[in-house]
Amino acid sequence: MAPRVPLPPEIQLAQRLAGNEQVTRDRAVKRLRKYIVARTQRAAGGFTHDELLKVWKGLFYCMWMQDKALLQEELGRTISQLIHAFQTTEAQHLFLQTFWQTMNREWTGIDRLRLDKFYMLMRMVLNESLKALKMQGWEERQAEQLLELLTTEILHPDSQAPGGVKSHFLEIFLEELSKVGAAELTADQNLKFIEPFCTIAAQTKDSLVLHNITRGVFETIVEQAPFAIEDLMNELEAAEEEEGTSEDEREEDVPSKEPRRGSLHGAAPDTSEEPAGDGEDSMGPVLQFDYEAVASRLFAAASQQDTPSQNRKRLYKVIRKLQDLAEGLFPEDDVPEKACRNLQEDRRERKTKKRLPKSGLQNKAGKGGEEDSCPDLSSGAERMARRQGSGAECPGPQEQPGGPAGRGARKRRRRRRRQPRAGARAKVTDCQDLRMRRRQPPRSGK
Repeated sequence: MAPRVPLPPEIQLAQRLAGNEQVTRDRAVKRLRKYIVARTQRAAGGFTHDELLKVWKGLFYCMWMQDKALLQEELGRTISQLIHAFQTTEAQHLFLQTFWQTMNREWTGIDRLRLDKFYMLMRMVLNESLKALKMQGWEERQAEQLLELLTTEILHPDSQAPGGVKSHFLEIFLEELSKVGAAELTADQNLKFIEPFCTIAAQTKDSLVLHNITRGVFETIVEQAPFAIEDLMNELEAAEEEEGTSEDEREEDVPSKEPRRGSLHGAAPDTSEEPAGDGEDSMGPVLQFDYEAVASRLFAAASQQDTPSQNRKRLYKVIRKLQDLAEGLFPEDDVPEKACRNLQEDRRERKTKKRLPKSGLQNKAGKGGEEDSCPDLSSGAERMARRQGSGAECPGPQEQPGGPAGRGARKRRRRRRRQPRAGARAKVTDCQDLRMRRRQPPRSGK
């Protein structure tokens, strides 16, 4: 009998990762991390594409077998952080590539009860991949390689990604990028992150991809613009306050017991420590964009001759919104709080100015004293007597369309319209005479 050939370590780990017992799966995940660190540290080490596909198949079914939401979240975080165990950028990108290929292959077999935890896993893996890019200082070349990888595996027309994977990726990309890099990324760097979406939105023939890119990327930028500008203003105010506090500390040799505005116990730090808000107003970190540059880049992609007409029409609407933002014109619903308050105060002032003459007339009519010069009278005789007795000018019957005189005039007009003409009367009488003659029996001559 031939000796049994040992299985490769990747297959052994994949089998343990998909085991029935949770203890076995947890131990396999820990061993996998150590194995990745040990193998990638070698000079001639590293994983091949097929080996990482086997590893990801085991990790996929490890997530499949996990129950309970908190344990699923913990396992998803542990799996997504395996990217930091790889020592080179090429190995990290290969690990990400095989992950998205595994999700594309296994997506159609996921039932609706397990769908949420794989949505969460995709979000966590994308977040950790952006954190890995952040650790390397947002280097431009590596950012381009990551974007090319994501575009090729998910959004490219030749990719095997199902619609659910594409839609979820487009929904979470800008959100996860803002969580990781909103405090560090500049407007030019953010523009490079969304350039692939401009090209795909202009060239795609899939209406679902076009809708998701427009809604998940460009319209999200438009909706977050007021909050981005508000965050920028708050940062400038905070910087000015810090400069003011530093100058005050230099001028004052002896600290005072009473809290100052710029001090640590004053009012300014309290406002900064307040929560961002509840419900829809709390946006969290927001990316900064040069809206004129985004509009010009999107226009350059949409104005190509081979761009489909429906894509061009949809993108031109977004370009107009971005151009309005570049000129400082915000949609009325998206104005920041300070500007919104000013608009509301101006509207209230205008409404009160419009209501002033009407309320004055109502007060005069309600007092009923000397100012009440033209009361309503029930009969025409009393109205005429009042006009002759007092020199006040009251409107006559012809000026009151709702009075009795107006109703009588309408009735007369209707009666006149209903009366037939003289020629018509003559025709009717002649016809009636003929009918009477025909009905009369012929007289017998005696």
